[in-house]
Amino acid sequence: MAEKKEKSFEENLEKLEEIVKKLENGDIPLDDAIKEFNEATKLAKICDDTLKNAEESLTKIVNKDNSLDNFELKD
Repeated sequence: MAEKKEKSFEENLEKLEEIVKKLENGDIPLDDAIKEFNEATKLAKICDDTLKNAEESLTKIVNKDNSLDNFELKD
């Protein structure tokens, strides 16, 4: 059985944008619109989680002892 490859952030965002365009166009049957909307909310959550994880990892600083701390700008 083939493993399902996890899609990249860019692929998920592109699919989300396609769905939004379809829904904005309005030429889609209600049942299909509901399915597309549900898929869009799942993709939006995945993209949001990806961005939050990226932000968390980018705001860390490695100390001399290789421990991690949150990076903060000091005035």
